[in-house]
Formats: sequence, C-alpha cells, structure tokens
Amino acid sequence: MRFLIMLILLAFPFAEIFLLIQLGDEYGWWLLLYLVVIGYLGLQLIRGEKLLISAKMMQSLSSGGNPIKTIVGSARNMVAGVLLIIPGIITDIIAVILLLIPISKQSSNTTTNNQYHSTYEQNAANDDVIEGEYTKEDEDKK
Repeated sequence: MRFLIMLILLAFPFAEIFLLIQLGDEYGWWLLLYLVVIGYLGLQLIRGEKLLISAKMMQSLSSGGNPIKTIVGSARNMVAGVLLIIPGIITDIIAVILLLIPISKQSSNTTTNNQYHSTYEQNAANDDVIEGEYTKEDEDKK
C-alpha cells in the first residue's frame, strides 16, 4: 500500500507535465491564458476565504452551529485555492471536485437557525433606505 501511494505521488508531476505539453501543442496560447486566469481565481478564492473566515466562525458560534464544520469548509476552500494556483489541469480538476463536495448538513434545528441568520444578515444592510426623487410643490399651484 505504501509503495502504491509513493508511486502515485511520483507519477503525478510527470502526468501533469505530459498533459500540459499535449494541451500546449493543441491549444497554444489559450492554455497559457487559461492557466493565468485559473491561477488568479485561486488567489482570489484564498484571499476571500481569509477575509471571511472570522465572520463565518462568529456566525456559526452565535447561531449555535458546529465551528468544526466552518473550519473544515474554510480549509477545503483554501486547499482548492492552492490547487488552482498550481499550474496544471489535473490539479484544477481535483480543486473543482473538492469545491463541489458539499459539507455535511447540521441537525435540522440548527440548520433552520443558520438559514434564518444568513437571511437576516443579507437583508439587514439597508432595509430602511428608500431611494427616490423629491420636488417641492407650491401650495398655490394645487
């Protein structure tokens, strides 16, 4: 078993390089553009997760949720971001699969609480602001 894992780890970079060479021959500069854009998206994923982790943790703790699930979700997004930054198609596929795996749901009572809090947080920004135009009319014209 140990030998198989080591063989996979050693073969992975060669497979990634082989695939990049094959796709580079086929698509040329489009592959380079793809790698740059995906790397930028991975960097933005990491930056966004880094900024939101404390807010997610506070929301989870205030709603009585499990903070471990929040940490696992943030770690998953960070790992996916690193995989997107690494140039290669196989790592990108692994990152997308990692992002598509849902985090297990909490108990129904806590899930309802979390949905309520998240809806409240999203709508609380400017609920009492009404935009419009104002013109003063003279009483004589009425």
